[in-house]
Amino acid sequence: MARIAAWIKAFALSIGAPGLFVIAFLDSSFLSFPELQDLLVIGMVVRNKELMLLYASMATLGSIAGCLALYFVGLKGEEALLRRRFHERHIDRAMGLMRKYGGLALLVPALLPPPAPFKIFVLMAGVAEVPLRTFITAIAVGRGVRYFGLGILAVLWGDAALSFLQQNGQRVALGLGVAVLIAGVVYFGWKKRTRAVST
Repeated sequence: MARIAAWIKAFALSIGAPGLFVIAFLDSSFLSFPELQDLLVIGMVVRNKELMLLYASMATLGSIAGCLALYFVGLKGEEALLRRRFHERHIDRAMGLMRKYGGLALLVPALLPPPAPFKIFVLMAGVAEVPLRTFITAIAVGRGVRYFGLGILAVLWGDAALSFLQQNGQRVALGLGVAVLIAGVVYFGWKKRTRAVST
């Protein structure tokens, strides 16, 4: 697997921005290359800082496209696939979160780096029939914050961004995830209260 990842990394670097799209698509859909996409974004931005917006955009769009592929698999009612691939307890818990919070239950894991679970939530969104617009928005915001954040780090710190990511990536992502979760809980609480007052 390490040899395949090395080949894929070399391939992506050789074709530039389209390579980021392809790898992000594969990583977000049917294959897994933990942290490879993050490293590629930083590496490419360090080489060509003026192309940061392009690189971050291609990584985000590729991830959205890959997630959509899984979403449509889930939408076709492939709950059996979920039950084969994931633990029953995790499925029931994720399904409960998905039905209660919808896009927010996708947004938080979309921000988190590996090994945080993500694909189970993407498949679950299809099974739970989360509206397509909500799904795309949540993935776009979550992955956009992640990849544009990495791009900004690479512009500001160059190669040192890789060290920072390895040492602090999970803490930063966890902090962002908690902030989004708190904001979401506040929003849902406010929405519920507004509905109660209007009825």
